[in-house]
Amino acid sequence: MSELILIVDDDPVQRRLLEAMARRFGYDVMTAEGGDAAITILGAPDGGRIDAVVLDLVMPDLDGYGVLARMRDMGLGIPVIVQTAHGGIDTVVSAMRAGAMDFVVKPVGAERLQVSLRNALSAGALEAEFQRMKRSRTGTLSFKDIVTRNARMQQVLRTAEKATASLIPVLIEGESGVGKELIARAIHGSGERRAKPFVAVNCGAIPENLVESTLFGHEKGAFTGATEKHIGKFAEATGGTLFLDEVGELPPAAQVKLLRAIQEGQVDPVGGRKPVKVDVRIISATNRNLIADAKSGRFREDLFYRLHVFPITVPPLRERPEDIPDLVRHFLVRFAAEEGKRIRAVSADALTLLNTYPWPGNVRQLENAVFRAVVLADGDEIGANEFPQLALQARMPAPAIAPTDEPPYERTVAPLILEEAPTTIPHHAPSTAAAADALSLIDASGQVRPLEELEADVIRFAIARYRGQMSEVARRLRIGRSTLYRKLDDLGLGAPKSGEAEENVASG
Repeated sequence: MSELILIVDDDPVQRRLLEAMARRFGYDVMTAEGGDAAITILGAPDGGRIDAVVLDLVMPDLDGYGVLARMRDMGLGIPVIVQTAHGGIDTVVSAMRAGAMDFVVKPVGAERLQVSLRNALSAGALEAEFQRMKRSRTGTLSFKDIVTRNARMQQVLRTAEKATASLIPVLIEGESGVGKELIARAIHGSGERRAKPFVAVNCGAIPENLVESTLFGHEKGAFTGATEKHIGKFAEATGGTLFLDEVGELPPAAQVKLLRAIQEGQVDPVGGRKPVKVDVRIISATNRNLIADAKSGRFREDLFYRLHVFPITVPPLRERPEDIPDLVRHFLVRFAAEEGKRIRAVSADALTLLNTYPWPGNVRQLENAVFRAVVLADGDEIGANEFPQLALQARMPAPAIAPTDEPPYERTVAPLILEEAPTTIPHHAPSTAAAADALSLIDASGQVRPLEELEADVIRFAIARYRGQMSEVARRLRIGRSTLYRKLDDLGLGAPKSGEAEENVASG
């Protein structure tokens, strides 16, 4: 989790000394021999990777005050530590007013520099996270707010950025938890509609009988329980962006009405007498293979071609491991502030564990793992002991997974839960590989097992087999989704919350 420090000094000996100290502290280092060179580096595409600047105030070309002024004009909020041979109070005050975060006097000692860098990086990361959350709430999130150093992910973002200049329909594909909604928000926040609403809808979390009402609205008295008029998500997003998450989970009837709404620019509220005009930009997302679903008839082919105009495929976290350290720091700063803890670092053992874990739940699973670690931490450093589930799974052999008819990238999707999902078949099932799909009808004493136990095992097995896709589980068990959720509650297996972005369930 190495932060990148830019050292700016016209004295080559001083540059080398500072560089050697910073590298000894575990940081990556870039150097600039003057103010103009520093501004060139900060303005380059890689300038956003710089986490802090150690800046000499007195330089022959552009001095430290000039660099601070240019950084302010460029809108850069990178923390700056200034240094000079003259440490008078007037100099300190002037530097702080110009935007410096800290001040050191030449020659600076190693311990003093280390403390300054640590404080600057912590404060800078917290401020950056605060600004990112503020932009997310106001709908102005940009692609610079997405944490990545992976070349493939950066190409994905460059592709997505091209969609901001038009209203072309975008379909974001990828496994659960990779950050599809974040990219959708960045597209909205970077386009001309950023001042208008961004309305997100999880199509897989809406009860089937309420899908049309939720999306298109309803009139008062249109059906039992409709005590008030509801304008629907399309109308809420008028002038802005409507994000249809897990669009592949929409039932056939809703797919027909969605197609008409996109084609005609109008919706028919349930119980309404006339259509209502809407003006929305459509961004949809799915973790399914919609091409295969369209060919099989599960998803309307004409709707697929309406949504699949500008496809973007987001790689899973296991294919971009260089992003893990930055993401860990990003989440650590936020959760440590929320929990009121002063956590200084992540140990090498913990970081090795995080880097080698396959992250089937992707970025969202990593986020939850860091949150749990912050809560568990007693000291100022997070170690491998704060990730007990990950350490346990790392020591266990991977389970054998039977072939399914799911698309390739969905086969690695696992339910996203804070308590890690079991990696073996439930304890009542036979342990031999040949009988992995079998269900034991006899208990250890040779008696027939109760029907309730058998039903619980069947539901557990179905959830594991279909990777927590509750619509698919209900369909395969030939029961309604509401019935499935009721059985989960009755059997004490635990059900996902309706507002979650992905459908996940913890094994009982």
